[in-house]
Amino acid sequence: MTIRRLLKAIRLAGLQEVEQRLNRAYRDVLRSLHLIDRNDPIAEIVAKTVIEIGATGVREPSEISKIAVKRLARLGRPRLEAPTGQEISADF
Repeated sequence: MTIRRLLKAIRLAGLQEVEQRLNRAYRDVLRSLHLIDRNDPIAEIVAKTVIEIGATGVREPSEISKIAVKRLARLGRPRLEAPTGQEISADF
């Protein structure tokens, strides 16, 4: 499982409560995105996103997964350049 490898690399794998919480959020996000293959490169992006959100102090797996799905959805949207040089998201 991708998230376990990443948690081990950042030495969070031994913290059982944190690992369980992030694993649950990771599974929820994969399910929401209909991803089955955990070796898919997108699964690694999901795992990194879940870990980043968990590191911000969000503790509830359902909240972590909700935030992750929103953040990942923004990655797929085309970006447009605003006249002031700021990026804006395009909602199609």
